[in-house]
Amino acid sequence: MSENRSTKIALITGAGAGIGLQLTRRLLGEGWEVAALIRSGFSEEDSMIREAISEGKLRVYKADLTDFSQLRRVLNEVNGKEDHIDVLFNNAGGSLPELRFSPQGREMHYELQTVVPYIVFMELKELLQKGALKTVVNTSSVALRYAKRFKPDELPRPAGFKKLTGPYATTKLALSLWTRELAAPMAAEGLRLISVDPGSNNTLRKTKDSGLPPVVKLLMGLFFSHPSQGANLLWEAAFKGADYPPGSFVVKGRAADLPYTETGSKILSMMQMIYEQEFIAVRN
Repeated sequence: MSENRSTKIALITGAGAGIGLQLTRRLLGEGWEVAALIRSGFSEEDSMIREAISEGKLRVYKADLTDFSQLRRVLNEVNGKEDHIDVLFNNAGGSLPELRFSPQGREMHYELQTVVPYIVFMELKELLQKGALKTVVNTSSVALRYAKRFKPDELPRPAGFKKLTGPYATTKLALSLWTRELAAPMAAEGLRLISVDPGSNNTLRKTKDSGLPPVVKLLMGLFFSHPSQGANLLWEAAFKGADYPPGSFVVKGRAADLPYTETGSKILSMMQMIYEQEFIAVRN
């Protein structure tokens, strides 16, 4: 933990690979310190990461974020060791190849991409208020535009599954909707919340089934950008997008429209209910 409040600290979920790793590397290269919430460790072959860890500039907090018992433990650890956070990047996510459920019994995309970012924000809110930038960037996706239907009550246990345009898309939409809904009251407290599409990035890993339709997987391998491009878009939204209205969904550097905004208050209420009844109540 840095005891110098002038030190710039970012917390990044999903920092161990893809866009999150590239964002971590960029921030470290610019003199930031990074608290990384990841499921497993960083590659030991990355000399920059190895050096940052040894110097205490990169602090690693390990947990399966979709397991509330592990999530409570790791967020308590962060609150105990960090003295402030300037920017929170809720970046953990990904597309799964089939319908799966979390230890709490909810669909996995929903748990990781919609519910967990809300809990992480709420639990780290006091650290953000002690920081200088007080900014939250939630990684969303333009895939939300391709959701064929959107019924909030079906998010925890969807009736069916489609790769990319199913639970992945609807839960990214739900993330952006609660971000939009919560942003105004949080702005009154000095906190800035936005959701950002990081663009088309090649995040394929040989050891992981991407859960993408075959044609998208082919296109990704051939034409999509290196994850550093997505990291740059998140960085620009965090540090160059101060004029975005609170709760903006940012696509290619501009605030974009969201569908189903009439469901935003319901989504936010669902997040708060889970947080209060399942996360806080069990802890207390």
